[in-house]
Amino acid sequence: MRAALKALRTLAFVLLSGGASAGEDVRLRPNQVIVTEAVAPGKSVVLPFDAAPGDYLKGRVNVTAGSFDLEIVDANGISWRRLLDNVGLSGDFQFVARDTPSALRLVAGPGGGTGSLVLASHLPLAEQRAPVDGYASPVIASVAAELAAGGTTAEFWRRVETAGAPLVERTADGETLLTFVYRGADRNVRLVGAPSGDHEWLDRLDGSDIWFKSFRVPPETRFSYQLAPDVPDLPGSARERRVALLATAAADPLNKEPWPTDAPDRFNTKSTVTLPGAPVQPGMESAHAPTGEFIRFRLASDRLGNTRDVAIYRPKGFDPADRTTVLLVVFDGRNYQREVPTPAILDTLMADGRLPPTLAVFVDNPDQATRSRELPDNPDFASFLADDLLAEVRARTGFIPSSARTVLAGSSYGGLASLTVALRRPDAFGNALSLSGSYWWSPPDTPASISNVVAHRVATMERRPVRVFLSAGLFEREHGGADGILETNRHLRDVLMARGYQVTAREYAGGHDYFVWRGALADGLLALFGRGSTSNSKEKP
Repeated sequence: MRAALKALRTLAFVLLSGGASAGEDVRLRPNQVIVTEAVAPGKSVVLPFDAAPGDYLKGRVNVTAGSFDLEIVDANGISWRRLLDNVGLSGDFQFVARDTPSALRLVAGPGGGTGSLVLASHLPLAEQRAPVDGYASPVIASVAAELAAGGTTAEFWRRVETAGAPLVERTADGETLLTFVYRGADRNVRLVGAPSGDHEWLDRLDGSDIWFKSFRVPPETRFSYQLAPDVPDLPGSARERRVALLATAAADPLNKEPWPTDAPDRFNTKSTVTLPGAPVQPGMESAHAPTGEFIRFRLASDRLGNTRDVAIYRPKGFDPADRTTVLLVVFDGRNYQREVPTPAILDTLMADGRLPPTLAVFVDNPDQATRSRELPDNPDFASFLADDLLAEVRARTGFIPSSARTVLAGSSYGGLASLTVALRRPDAFGNALSLSGSYWWSPPDTPASISNVVAHRVATMERRPVRVFLSAGLFEREHGGADGILETNRHLRDVLMARGYQVTAREYAGGHDYFVWRGALADGLLALFGRGSTSNSKEKP
């Protein structure tokens, strides 16, 4: 082979490393620059290299005068690949070596050529593997390298059990990285309530017992989640298969912050993440039992054709004659006594003087189907609240509030209802406290040109005497090209402000989550009725 290549080589090249005579056999080596001088038009310089089949080679040609083609030739001088064509300045090349002897050949163009060539990289086939730093998490990258070297996951799990999950790390650019891990599932693991705003599948690490998924999050993140191992893959519809995750979803066994702490079992428990930058949740500074009393009853409605549970929380020292008292009506009443300890939050805020006396009314749903029918902009439900419920509250407490001191509050469909009911009956409800309101919703007959029904109504109807608090989670963003809760809340906020409504809007680094809403509810009450409350603002925690 060497004799054949020597016969093809011209006499015009020297090595930068000190030069070489025309008759020397010069071979390409990584990072050794070869300079070609005054190659005549159409003439060539042949540069042999040593490489095994499958090796990866990469380099660069720099031209100082004229032009060159670059090709690969076999031992007989026959070209089997053109790498660069008519390079007049510079060009990068790369290729994989074949199982036959080869060399690079520089062919000068019509005006001759002068320049240099360097083989920048030569990576043998045995060394071609994905680097461990391909993992977003440095911890996962480290354990991957340990496994590749024949190690085990024992030390990794020991550290996680001590520190707790998820893993919290800093990225090279200073962002916060959360990595969720699970040990030993057979088929799959799904993260319920991921920072992406969806339920995400975890990845398995190289056939080990580690399942993991990493997310970049803001430093003020707060949310709750569950992990669902070995989710059944059902033969039903896409929705049925998605809902199947509820069959195994439970608290993360490695997380050290379960919530609520009095849940009956791990399937009814969530795990929580609260990063150091997360804002204080007003009223949650200390945990204590409510000091007031509850009035519980069932309220029937001929208008709606059903009966529901209602609870009134009357704070200690309540005075029905006090005109500064606020009446708070909350949807999804059970949840706002359990997941969100509203009575205890109110007690704390009132005791600290941050909130005036507040009488709270918790309204339950007869069932989920009724909730989905009544809360999304139902005029009969609005009339029931304004005419029937408030009359019952007056009869049982003796308190007759003004609409300006009455606020509707709720989350999701309840957030949607808080504003749509107030817009329909501002004579009864002068304030709407909407938490992650479902403003993506629209009735079936909505024209395609209207993407946000409530925003369209606000833009086209006469302005109502209603003050508004809107909140949404940064993790509640769009999916599949359709606006999510975050985008629709922002749109509604802008329309309300343009129409002259008094609005406070806040966004939280969290998702569709009672763990977030327990702080947002208190923020909303303080924004509407607390000392130093503001309006017409776009706030972020």
